[in-house]
Amino acid sequence: MTTPILSLRNLNVRYRTKESVTYAVDDVSLDLERGKVLALIGESGAGKTTVGMSILRLLPQTGEILSGQVMFDGQDLLTAPEQTLRTIRGRRIAMIFQDPVAGLNPVLSIGSQVAEMLTSHVSMNKKEARQRSLQILRNVGLSDPERVAKAYPFQLSGGMCQRVMIGIATALDPDVIVADEPTSALDVTIQAQILHQLNVLRETRGTSILLITHDFGVVAQVADDVAVMYAGRVVETGAATQMLKTPLHPYTHALLATLPRLDGRRNLLAIPGTPPELSEPAEHCPFIARCTKVLSACRAEPPPPLATGESNAHPVACYNPIWQG
Repeated sequence: MTTPILSLRNLNVRYRTKESVTYAVDDVSLDLERGKVLALIGESGAGKTTVGMSILRLLPQTGEILSGQVMFDGQDLLTAPEQTLRTIRGRRIAMIFQDPVAGLNPVLSIGSQVAEMLTSHVSMNKKEARQRSLQILRNVGLSDPERVAKAYPFQLSGGMCQRVMIGIATALDPDVIVADEPTSALDVTIQAQILHQLNVLRETRGTSILLITHDFGVVAQVADDVAVMYAGRVVETGAATQMLKTPLHPYTHALLATLPRLDGRRNLLAIPGTPPELSEPAEHCPFIARCTKVLSACRAEPPPPLATGESNAHPVACYNPIWQG
C-alpha cells in the first residue's frame, strides 16, 4: 500500500468558553490517499469543519487540540513550529472555507488578494503577480478577470467568490486541498461547475482533496472514499461506491434513508431525536438515543475501533451493524 499524503491519528479537540465546554472531535483517525478525494460527511455539528481547521491549526481562540497527530510529508503539523506552518499553508496545503465571502478580505480587491498569495510564497514582482493573478481568475472560469480583479468581495456573487477562493487555493499547485462545504448555498448549476473544477485539479495535477460536506449527492459525484462522522467521532469509512450501496452503521443507513427518490417510491424520512450534548467525552456510542439496533454492549462500553467485522466489509465502529444494507 502507498503511504497516505495526509494522516490524522487520534485527534481530540474541544472548545472552551466561560459558559461551556464542547468536545467537538473525539479520537478521529483518517487517511487521505495521494490523488484521491476523501469525503468527510455528517450532520451539522458533527465536527467536520473542526477536523479540517485542525489540520493547519486554524482553530479559533476557543478551540484547543488536546492530543493527536496530523502527519504530512513525514512531519507532525500539530507540533511543527509556526514558521514551518507558514511555508505549508497555501503553498502545500490550501483551504477553501465554507463561506466564500467571509473567507475573503472585505477591504482588499480580489486581484490584490490573489497576488498576495503568490508574492508571500514565490519570488516575483508586482507586475508578474498581477499578470499571474489574471490568469488564475481566468482558469477558474471567470470570464472578465480584469473586472473581477478590481472588484471587492461584496461586489461579487457567492458563486464568483467561491471561484476566487478556489483560484487562491490552487494558485501554487498545493499537494492537498481542504474544501469545507465548497458548494453550500450555491445553485445547482454553479455547484456542478465548482465540483468539475475540483475534479479537474485532481485529474490534471494529482491534487489530494479532503472534501467536507453533508451532501451525499456531492459525494456520489466526486469522492473516492468516505468517512462518516457523528457527534465528533468517525463511525464508518470505506470506498464511496461501497458505502453508498451498502452502508453498515445504523447512522449512515439512516442518513441515506432520508434522501428523496426521484421515482417517489419512498416517503421522505427523518432521523428521530437530536445529536447528544458534547459537554464531555462520550462513554458509549453517541448514537444510542437515536438508534434502532441498540444492544446491551452498546450501553456498556465505547464502540469498537473501526474494524472490518465480516469479509469484504468496510470498517465500521458498531457492535450491531446492518450487514444486509
